Amino acid sequence: MPRYKLTIEYDGIPFVGWQRQENGPSVQQAIEEAVAGFAGETVAVKGAGRTDAGVHALGQVAHLDLSREWPGDTVRDALNAHLRPDPVSILSAEAVDASFDARFSAIARHYLYRISDRRAPPALERDRVWWVSAGLDSERMHEAARAFVGRHDFTTFRNAQCQAKSPVRTLDRLDVSRHGDEVVIRASARSFLHSQVRSMVGTLKKIGEGRWPVDAAGEALAARDRSRSGPVAPAHGLYLVAVDYGLGPIR
Repeated sequence: MPRYKLTIEYDGIPFVGWQRQENGPSVQQAIEEAVAGFAGETVAVKGAGRTDAGVHALGQVAHLDLSREWPGDTVRDALNAHLRPDPVSILSAEAVDASFDARFSAIARHYLYRISDRRAPPALERDRVWWVSAGLDSERMHEAARAFVGRHDFTTFRNAQCQAKSPVRTLDRLDVSRHGDEVVIRASARSFLHSQVRSMVGTLKKIGEGRWPVDAAGEALAARDRSRSGPVAPAHGLYLVAVDYGLGPIR
């Protein structure tokens, strides 16, 4: 059966998350229903990351199998036609080898978190950024973030419902920078724990406000104690930006 790699953009606000669930509409469900409308087939669309309710994506990746071969552009355009009016867009559809797996073939995942710290609340970006009315010191936040980079036990920043077998992860990047009224946090790793990025952001926000010292990040990490984390940042400020793969899956 031909396999296709989809690159997907979506607004996470109307959805209960990526994964199909009984308590509301999901991104996975929307795409699977679009496939049924286009190809008349019931398929399982498997994503690279199970984003939570409210989390957005600029470059989520998924794969699916169809019973017949179609040009990639046809798959992309047909799915987009059937996805309307849901805020989900298939950016590309590419034929790939049957060994390609959107989740298990991934070698890196890249996330972006946006914080607006201007005095006035956002109107146009209301569900796109975490608004905090107090100014943040992005340089302090960046200094604190360095404690997280590398291979660590991230128990402190792990959701209690996380199903990962191990809390150990290797964080390749965690940068904090200011862009006008926004503080932008970028995180990269092969994989993340449930709520890891949002928990780290909540801790960095406390440091940026001056409520916690810079050393608090490293101390919280070393404690391996969930109660030492800052608050979990809201989902709507988080974006799955891109997923990287090694050479070879596209044919």
